[in-house]
Amino acid sequence: MDREQRRRHYLEAMGITMWVPRLAPPGPVSAGDPDTPAPADSRQQGVEQSPSASVQGASPLGKAKFAPDVLAPEKASPIAALDWEALEARVRGCTACALHRTRTQTVFGVGNREASWLVIGEAPGEQEDLRGEPFVGRAGQLLNEMLRAVGLSRESVYIANILKCRPPQNRDPQPDEAAACEAFLQRQLALIRPCIILAVGRVAAQNLLKTDTPIGKLRGSVHRYTGIPLVVTYHPAYLLRSPLEKRKAWDDLRLALRTFRESQP
Repeated sequence: MDREQRRRHYLEAMGITMWVPRLAPPGPVSAGDPDTPAPADSRQQGVEQSPSASVQGASPLGKAKFAPDVLAPEKASPIAALDWEALEARVRGCTACALHRTRTQTVFGVGNREASWLVIGEAPGEQEDLRGEPFVGRAGQLLNEMLRAVGLSRESVYIANILKCRPPQNRDPQPDEAAACEAFLQRQLALIRPCIILAVGRVAAQNLLKTDTPIGKLRGSVHRYTGIPLVVTYHPAYLLRSPLEKRKAWDDLRLALRTFRESQP
């Protein structure tokens, strides 16, 4: 199977049967927006290895990497000095908000710790809480195909969430919960130094960008989070409920890929 046939296969797996050339400009941005809470598996995610990925997540020698904006000394957190092992241990023992009382375990993140692409979702769901790994289940299988459509894999990106603990009944994160986890996510970002961030879903995008703007209006533009380019797309769980929106998600992925390529030397 050659590259074009493989790409067609991935797009068909996303539910997109018409081939869109990789270098074509993105389609028009819709103002439509799913602002209703997602069902239980909307937190579920995952990505599988693509044997012939055209975009590698690890940053080889010479590839540009963005250094996140550094906090002023008076605003810096002790978390900002932690290495990966100490950071994961701090997350595992965190009791900063009430979610620690109801979690089975924390969900730290998974993937390549030197990735060029950082995928950020909302929060663990039931299966993630049980398995301790982000993005598993049906929505995760779709996310696999979305990433593979642009030559990425679970092993080549890093995947994390706004929250490290599952909210009861998979409700939206509360402001104090997101604030309690923000330093953890920012430290992961500083350690990875990705070239681009893909914000998956309304809650992730609004928390990262500190806005209540609907996701339909956040799509189609390149934003910045701590100085790093950020592209917003729909959550795979929403796409499972609204398959006609998958074409828009494909436009988002192409925008992210183009932005990533433009960031390279």
